[in-house]
Amino acid sequence: MAKVSIGLRGWRFEEDEIFTDDEELKPLDEIPEDPRERLLRLVSLVEEPCDVCYLDYGDDEVHRCNEAEIVYGEPNGEVLLCPEHEPDLLYWFREAGGSEHKGSVEFADRFHEWVAAGNEAPEGYGSVEHVEEDPDGLPDLPDQQEVQARLEEDFEGERIDILELAGQETDDEEELTDEEVVEADLDLSTDYPTDR
Repeated sequence: MAKVSIGLRGWRFEEDEIFTDDEELKPLDEIPEDPRERLLRLVSLVEEPCDVCYLDYGDDEVHRCNEAEIVYGEPNGEVLLCPEHEPDLLYWFREAGGSEHKGSVEFADRFHEWVAAGNEAPEGYGSVEHVEEDPDGLPDLPDQQEVQARLEEDFEGERIDILELAGQETDDEEELTDEEVVEADLDLSTDYPTDR
């Protein structure tokens, strides 16, 4: 089977990993972890503004932003783009060191910093040729509440005693509050490394 984009171009899915033979979306627990994570993230990304447009206009003029049609990067570190601004990301990635951040959640932050510094692709810089077989053919993805409910089905949580895991004995009769646990185990004299 072929690779397909869903909702936004860029992230590509193996059809047989996410669709049944009847071209229906598989139950989430039957979809491998990486494509499932991307599908769940897509639910909240569809209809969001292009990141570059948003950096240009901000919250006050978000209505002027183009709707994103393209996604690059990793979930929660992704860049959303309209076709007009896709060349900016491609130039940054290919020519301005952006490839160093491939696969990291800092990918979006580094690109946003580059754009915020006034950088952009040279005029006429090429884009990616996208083949669109059915651009409006977006399967009905479940809404976020339905997704959460499906993920929690048949999940039996277990209470974990952190003190027990740390090798300290606890008295079941006398439970410490979170504040008491912190006070008991926190060494305020320790110097912690900082980036300052």
